[in-house]
Formats: sequence, structure tokens, C-alpha cells
Amino acid sequence: MRGDHDRDLATVPLTRDLTIEGRRIVLVHGNRSRWVEEPQTLLWTLSLGYLHPNESLPRFLHHRFPDADAIVFGHTHRAHIETRKGALLFNPGGVHQWNPQTANQRLARGPGWFEWCWLQVARHMRSYPRPSVGILEVSRTAIVPTIVDL
Repeated sequence: MRGDHDRDLATVPLTRDLTIEGRRIVLVHGNRSRWVEEPQTLLWTLSLGYLHPNESLPRFLHHRFPDADAIVFGHTHRAHIETRKGALLFNPGGVHQWNPQTANQRLARGPGWFEWCWLQVARHMRSYPRPSVGILEVSRTAIVPTIVDL
């Protein structure tokens, strides 16, 4: 699904609605308005990764897709499994994680001024999740999420 850094991929949909084994599964990146996202990214960065300001994202997505049996989302790069009013909210995490090593690698590629400033802080992060992927097993009787740490 198209996310917040995919502006050049206009043909990629923002959401995908699937029916598998009679279950409605919604796939969505999960980013919201820049007015919501950018202040939260600033808080996360300034806390060196300790604050997790996007904790309201699952609730927002459940409100947006109230009839879904499962909502698979990303955006935060943090693995998340929650059941809310019978709906599964599942974030498999992310293969790429910002940490001191990845921030230094990106700095070596000569980013623009704004990204360079952000990376100067990000390279000092002290709290960050491990890379992960997810598996979602869907049957008529259950939807079973699994997080796999890499």
C-alpha cells in the first residue's frame, strides 16, 4: 500500500480491501494527515525513540474501517497485535528500522538539509524495535497473527 514516502507512486492504492475465507481484511499503510504525523514524529525523534506517540493509530484505523475483521497496517514500524471489538489490528513491524547504524548509513548518502538535521538526532536513538515481519493465517474460524523477529 502507498505510504507517506510514496508520493511518486500514484498508481499504488492507499488501501486494499480483500475477502479471504469470508473474512474482510483491510490493508492500509496507516499514515494520517501531516498535521497529525509530523508533531508525533518530532516527539519520537526528540525522545531518542523512547516515546511511542502513534499509540492512537490502531483506534483511528478501527474507527475508519469498523466492519473489517482484520486491519493490517504499517507506518510505525512497530509490531502490534490487538483485538478491538472483535477486529484484529495487526502491524507486522518493519524490515527497516531507524537506529544509529541505519541513520549513519543514510547520512553517508548525502541527504537534503531537512533530512540531514533529523538524522543528526536519529543517529543517537537509544530505543528502537528489532526488524520484523508478520504472518497472517486466515481461515473461516480464525485469523491468527504471528510476528517474526529478524
